[in-house]
Amino acid sequence: MASRPPFTAAARPPALRSAVQTYTANVVGALFSLASVLIVARTLGAEGRGHIAFLTAIAWFTANLSTLGVNEANANLAASAPRLRRALATNSLLLALLLGAAAFGAVALLVRLFPSVAGDADRELLWLTLGFLPVLVLQPFLRFLVEADYGFLVSNAGRVLPPALNVAANGLLAAVGALTVGTAVAVWLAGQTLTVALLAWYVERRLAGFGRPGAALAGRALRFGIKAHVGRVMLLGNYRLDQWLLGAISGARELGLYSIAVAWAEALWYLPTALAAVQRPDLVRARLSDAARQAARVFRVTAFVTTLFALVMVAAAPLLCVTVFGEEFRGSVDDLRVLAAGAVGIVALKLFGGALVARGRPGLQSFGLSVGFVCTVVLDVVLIPPLGGLGAALASTLAYTAAGVVMAATFLRAAEARGSDLLPRAGELASFAREVRARLRGGSSGPPERGTISP
Repeated sequence: MASRPPFTAAARPPALRSAVQTYTANVVGALFSLASVLIVARTLGAEGRGHIAFLTAIAWFTANLSTLGVNEANANLAASAPRLRRALATNSLLLALLLGAAAFGAVALLVRLFPSVAGDADRELLWLTLGFLPVLVLQPFLRFLVEADYGFLVSNAGRVLPPALNVAANGLLAAVGALTVGTAVAVWLAGQTLTVALLAWYVERRLAGFGRPGAALAGRALRFGIKAHVGRVMLLGNYRLDQWLLGAISGARELGLYSIAVAWAEALWYLPTALAAVQRPDLVRARLSDAARQAARVFRVTAFVTTLFALVMVAAAPLLCVTVFGEEFRGSVDDLRVLAAGAVGIVALKLFGGALVARGRPGLQSFGLSVGFVCTVVLDVVLIPPLGGLGAALASTLAYTAAGVVMAATFLRAAEARGSDLLPRAGELASFAREVRARLRGGSSGPPERGTISP
């Protein structure tokens, strides 16, 4: 099939359809992930699960730390200037190789100087995992390019592919008695690599393709990206730094228990994550007043629904942790309940942070996220030594909540909106549900308004 010309933008699909697809992909991926975690935990126990969580957390954290925000720049540039997509795609390949190699060297030096940061992880497995850093860095670069063109179907397929492979391969390995920490990590890396291959195929065959790289464009992307990246680093600290620290301080077994709570709690993040991704291209193009109104409404409904899910999760924590994973994981129950309490903070971080970056204000997002990062680091150091996983959960929830409040306030000021715009409104959920039903019957949202927001 011929590639689309680089200056042509895709027709905008109905936003609701994209949101439903993205949320469904996140939920399906989560179910596969939980099934894989269940297989690993039942087969290798809390300690084995902890070793896997530690290695993948280091790789995930380091890769995202190394992106320098190029993915954020790709999203804005590709959405507002489709003619740049070919150069953006090739720049992404080259920058991923460069940044991934530099990250490998930095971690290797860190481990050599401070061996304790690697905990008791197998060193050969650690270097194997870190050797895939260029692949892990490239994945968000390509995903944001694809989503800027409303390619949510293939992007969502990439979200489901790794956990689906995990559960199939780990289940087979467990059945034949060959599941180990090493094979589980290798399967995880294979899934990430296949996702990158899928996204690259889409960029080449269905999007603009890979063209001549541009040094000036790379510099422009890095200048914008670094501003957004400061905030992303802070967010990464909230997401995975606690697991790295917990594994290094309290050991693999404690991390194994905590990782089960995190696996369940992250289900509360999928709705705001999906909506933040879907509304991003529209917010780039919309007028400020329209963007503010859209983001505020999505927050109100999402916060309400997420709160209901969190309450259910708190009540069901013993069933989710002990009945599903076994008595060995009873220590995960309190961790999960504490993590669920921070769900609304995550909603604010996801939706308002994404809205600020979409509107070309990455520095403001970074300001809000810096609050959460500082809280995470300080509270992890204070609470993990005496409380283990429960201390990590408390630190994360307090950090999410503080950062969410600051992010909401920052958004209101930047959008010239009022605090009352974020408060629940009588009948809004029912109205939103009616709108969803109408759209699902075949209604379509109108075309986006074009703007000039870009890095």
